[in-house]
Order: sequence, then structure tokens, then C-alpha cells
Amino acid sequence: MTRKIKSAKLVSEFVAAFRCPLCKSSMRVVDFKSLICSKNHTFDFTKQGYVNLMPHPANSHYKKELFEARHKIIKESNLYTFVHEAIATSIKEYMDVSFKPLMVADVGCGEGSHLQRILDECKVSAMTGVGLDISKEGIAMAAKRYENLIWLVGDLAKSPLEDQSFHVILNILSPANYKEFKRILVEDGLVIKVVPRSNYLKELREALFDNNEKKVYKNDHIVSLFKKHLHLLDVFHLCYTKNLNNVELKNLVQMTPLAWSADKERMDAFIHRDSVEITVDLDILVGVKTAPMIGGSE
Repeated sequence: MTRKIKSAKLVSEFVAAFRCPLCKSSMRVVDFKSLICSKNHTFDFTKQGYVNLMPHPANSHYKKELFEARHKIIKESNLYTFVHEAIATSIKEYMDVSFKPLMVADVGCGEGSHLQRILDECKVSAMTGVGLDISKEGIAMAAKRYENLIWLVGDLAKSPLEDQSFHVILNILSPANYKEFKRILVEDGLVIKVVPRSNYLKELREALFDNNEKKVYKNDHIVSLFKKHLHLLDVFHLCYTKNLNNVELKNLVQMTPLAWSADKERMDAFIHRDSVEITVDLDILVGVKTAPMIGGSE
């Protein structure tokens, strides 16, 4: 079975969770080759197994080399293993995982490795993952590597996801759209957002920049915005270090937008070190649309 047909079969099982990004009407899979809405807007499955649901072509600064480097950092260096474990723990703690199917959307999923690792950690057979990103390069890479998930090129602001169709929304080191989050989330669903803290990748920042604005990062405004739109259930503070070797340092630099504005000499000096202890310092915010009812069992 080709990737295209396999993907079309998978999407057809969960097609009620999607809507047309142009007219917002319901969709169906036709001949295992296209997603077509009730007003006949048509989106074809690619041979790689994803669907491009962008209303208009979009330019992304994120190129293939960045996604390749990110994949290697996530899958080979295990820099984010504790993050994946913490997210899986919070899903199982705050969500009834007996839902069938239990729909999980990673919005801003890039090349898909975070989503795959989190589903692997959860070990919930009825959990179905959907990755959405504006970058065709990232989604094509995700579809090539992870065949048992649904991969969509799409704009979160004009989301092709149906109202109240997802139990968990993941938003990992990526911009948020709370209006859309609340629209596509089931009533008791979770939003899990990962945001950097002040020491996140501090060794890289200090090596590449003199400017304090680039060296120091604060997440206060991001956390405040999360609390403004959602009821905060929990916050996981993760801070740890991981030793990265020379090859991993090159991938780290290549995967982060920090390198876009960095001085080349500084960048070269950093990636030619034998190894560096890299700090991961993150907040994992867990929220719901409305505060749980007080009373009943503890």
C-alpha cells in the first residue's frame, strides 16, 4: 500500500475532525486521493502522505536543513526526552485517556518528532496524532518518517480542524492562537504549551551575542497571555543540562532561529568546540477552557 493510500485511509477514519479552510464546511475522502468539502473545494493527498490545506501559498523561514537538524537533536541527542516525559505524564494525569479515539493535535509541529515521541511516551493505543504546520518542508519530512499519524500543511489562523474535535492541543515552542485553541478543543480538553525560561539554551545565547536583549529571555508575557485565555491547571518547571558533542552542537545551531542573526565567526567558534553542556530551561503550561467545578471528591 502506498503512503498516499495509507494516509487517505487513516484520514477517512477521522475525517469528522477536519473542515474546509476556505468555507468551513465538512469534508470527505474521495477515492483515497483527495479531501473534498461539501462545496467541492478539493485538496489532494501527496505521494509522501500529507495534505496541503493552505488557503494560499505561504513563505516560511524554516527550511529543510533546519528541520533535518531538529529531527537529529530530538531523536538522536535526546535533548528533549524529559520534556516528552513530562507532557505524557500531564496528559495521563489530567485527561481521561479512555476516550476512543483520543485526538491529539500538535499545532506548529515542524517535522513531527516531538509529537511522535510524546505519543510513544503516552502508550495509549486509542490516541491519534495530527500534526499541523505552515511549512510544507516540515510536514513532508514528518509524513515521510511517521506514517501512522495525520500530517497537514495548514494555517492555524484559518485552521482546517473542526469545532470541539480534539482532546489535547500541543503547542511546543511555537506561537499560539487561543481563539482557535478554544474552538477546536472539546469542553474538558487540555492545552499544553511549552515556553522557554530565562536560561533556555543560555550557552548558545552567550556564545553568539553581546546584546543583553538576545542573551536574556523572559516568558512573563507569554505565561500571562496563557492565563488570560485559559484556566491554568499546572506548571511544570524543567531545568537540566545535557552534554552535546561537536556534531550535535552543529545541529543545535542549525535548528534554532537564534543563528539567523548571529555573527558567523562566533557561530563557527561555538560549533567547533568538542562538547558543551547545554541548558534546557522550560515551562510546561497545562490549561483548560474553563475552571473545573469545585466540590465532590478530592
